[in-house]
Amino acid sequence: MPSDCITYQGSGYFTPLITDYLNQKDTLKPLYHRFPTLENFKLQLEEKQQNYPLGSRTVLANALEQQYKSLEPYIITQQNIGLLKQPNTFTITTGHQLNLFTGPLYFLYKIVSVINLTKELKAAYPDYNFVPIYWMATEDHDFEEINYFNFKNKKIKWPRESTGPVGRLSNEGLDAVLSAFSKELGQGNNAKWLTDLFEAAYLKHDNLADATRFLANKIFGKQGLVIVDGDDASLKQLFVPYVKEELINQTSHQKVAEATELLKEYNIQVNPREINLFYIEDSIRERIIFEDGVYKVNNTAMSYSKSEILSLLEAHPERFSPNVIMRPLYQEVILPNLCYIGGGGELAYWLELRSFFGSANVTFPILLLRNSVLLATQKQAEKLDKLQLSWADVFSKQQNLLNKKVQEFSEFKLDFTEQKEFLKRQFETLEAIATKTDASFTGAVKAQQTKQLKGLENLEKKLLRAEKRNHDSQLERIALLQNELFPGLSLQERKANFSEFYLDFDGRLLQELFNQLKPLNQEFNVIVL
Repeated sequence: MPSDCITYQGSGYFTPLITDYLNQKDTLKPLYHRFPTLENFKLQLEEKQQNYPLGSRTVLANALEQQYKSLEPYIITQQNIGLLKQPNTFTITTGHQLNLFTGPLYFLYKIVSVINLTKELKAAYPDYNFVPIYWMATEDHDFEEINYFNFKNKKIKWPRESTGPVGRLSNEGLDAVLSAFSKELGQGNNAKWLTDLFEAAYLKHDNLADATRFLANKIFGKQGLVIVDGDDASLKQLFVPYVKEELINQTSHQKVAEATELLKEYNIQVNPREINLFYIEDSIRERIIFEDGVYKVNNTAMSYSKSEILSLLEAHPERFSPNVIMRPLYQEVILPNLCYIGGGGELAYWLELRSFFGSANVTFPILLLRNSVLLATQKQAEKLDKLQLSWADVFSKQQNLLNKKVQEFSEFKLDFTEQKEFLKRQFETLEAIATKTDASFTGAVKAQQTKQLKGLENLEKKLLRAEKRNHDSQLERIALLQNELFPGLSLQERKANFSEFYLDFDGRLLQELFNQLKPLNQEFNVIVL
C-alpha cells in the first residue's frame, strides 16, 4: 500500500498565501504573532495569562453553565467548564458555521485538531490545563451556505427562508429532511444510529443553535469539547468597550487597511467596512452605518444619535453583533485562548487582523492550519496499488496524471524535448549565418524555427492522443478512482458528509482521526479505513 507523505504545500490545494505562511516567508512575519510550534505555546500562555482578566473567567464559566442547561454534558466537559475559572487554564479554539448535520467532513477535522492539540499541550506542559473549544457561528446569516449536506453525491437540503441570525432559526421543516435522509440511508444499525442522531438533534430542539450544540456534544462530548455560543448577553457585556470603540472611532477599518497593503500580492479575503458591526434581533441582521452624524441600521427605519446608540449598547449588548472583522477580537476577549485552528480561508482573514488586535491591546492568537484528510477504503487502496499509483499521484490534476501515466505505459518515448533542443541548436547556427548576410534572412529563419517547433509540438500531442487510445482501459480506471477520492475533482473533505463514512465504518472513523491527526505536523493525512 502506498505510504508517501503529502505536505500541505505540495498537495496543490492551498493558496500561495497559506503556503507562504507555512513556509514562514519573511514578508508575512509582521502579520502574525507566533508560529505554531510546541515551544511557542509556552510563551503564548505566559503572555495571555498576564492580560486576560480573572473576572472574565467567572463570566465565561457562568455563561457556559447556562448554555449547557438544556443538555446533559459529559463529566469531562463539566470539569473543563469548571477549569476555565482557574488562572492556569487556557483554550484552543476552532469555529464553524451551523451546517446541517455538520456539513462537510472538515467540520470533524477542525474539532479533532483542537482536541488532539490540547492533549499534546497537556503532555508538554502538565502544570497547565487546556480546554478544546468549538465556537458556534450562531450570529451568521448565510443560510444558503449551511442549509444542506451531501450524502453519496446527493444533496440533502432544508428548503426554507432565513433573514436573521441562523442560531435563532426555528427547526421547522426538518422532519421532512429527516424523512428524505432516512430513505437514502437504508437499513442497518449504523443507519438507525444516524437517523436517531438527526432526530434527537433537530426534531427535539427548538432552534438551530440548540440542535448544533446537541449534535457536537453527542459526537465529541466524551473528549471534553466545550461548545460556545457567542450570541449571549453576558458574554457580549465583556465586549462592550470594544464595540464602543468601533462605533466612535472605527479603528478596525484603519488597522485592517494597513494589513491589506502588506497582502496586496495575494487575493485579499475580507475588506473592512467603516463600522464592522451588525444590529441583530430574531429576524434581523443588518449593518450599522454612520452617515451625517447619525447611526443607522441598514434596510430599516432605525436611527440613533451617538448618545442613543451608546445607551442602547449598555442596555442591550446582545443586539450588537461583530462581523467577520470584529468576531475574532470578540472571541479572544472572552476566551483565555492561545490558538485558533482554521482552514486556509479563515487563516487568510486572520492574517489581516494583527495590527487591529495590537490597537485593542488584546493578545493575537497563534494561527494553526487545521488537519486535512483524505479518507479511502481498503478496496480503493488496493486499486491504487494495482494501477501503480501513489497517493501523491491522485492529488495531481487529472489531465496531468493521465498524461504522466501514458508516458509510463508507453513502450517508446513520447516527449520530443530532445528533438526540440536539437532543432533550436540548428536554427541558432542558421541565425548566426543570417546575421552575416541579409537582415531580412534573419526574420525568415526565426519564422521557420517557430513553424518547425510548432510542428513538433503538434506531432507530440497526436502521438500522446494515440497512446491514450491504446491504454484507454487503464486510464479510465485511474480517472474513476481519482473521481471517487476527489468528488467533482475537489477535496473530499469539502464535499462529503461524515454520515456516508459512519454508515460503513461506524466508530472507527472518529477513532482513526483521533489516532492519526497530529495538528502541529504540516502533512495531508491519508487514512485507509
